[in-house]
Amino acid sequence: TISKGWFLENLHESEKKIYDRFKILVDYLLAIMLGFILLALLLPISLLIFLTSKGPIFYRQIRVGANGKKFKIIKFRTMINNAEVGVAQFAQKKDGRVTPFGKFLRQTRIDELPQIINVLKGEMSFIGPRPERPEFVEELTEKAPFYPLRHLVKPGLTGWAQINYSYAGSIAENLKKLQYDIYYIKNRSLLLDATICLKTFNILLRFKGR
Repeated sequence: TISKGWFLENLHESEKKIYDRFKILVDYLLAIMLGFILLALLLPISLLIFLTSKGPIFYRQIRVGANGKKFKIIKFRTMINNAEVGVAQFAQKKDGRVTPFGKFLRQTRIDELPQIINVLKGEMSFIGPRPERPEFVEELTEKAPFYPLRHLVKPGLTGWAQINYSYAGSIAENLKKLQYDIYYIKNRSLLLDATICLKTFNILLRFKGR
């Protein structure tokens, strides 16, 4: 059971403060290195997206980040243009809006590479809870008042929830996934980050990206 006392205990101990500062440095260095890969892949991926589906190359959307601050996330577009009209929808495991090439980009998580820009801007980290849309944050907070605890750290490209839970296509599934995010925030460390990196790499090698 999640309680305020349990969660706040040792949440900001000195070791975690050192870890948080070190993580910022690692994020910037890794973003610079991966930035060269992004530049190398930018032209061929952009061309394939252009040839296989109508619409923009990149997909931008407002998300909620650390301390509840909103920012605009950037990804390679993997869905048909104007896939979502009207009411906001959760992504599904077998989402018919995803293009064939978009499916490949998702399986390899190459679609997430442009978020390196978000990392360099200090809006995201490589590891952390995935940033959610304001509409969903509001709805999920109504169901679980402790949901905003996810915003105590920067959102990430991958995280403990992503490697342990499949697509959360409903409010109920997102609340289950929340348990993994809370665990990560409470227990964040270099060792846990290394574990997440290794498991993420294993997922990518098996084309099991989500």
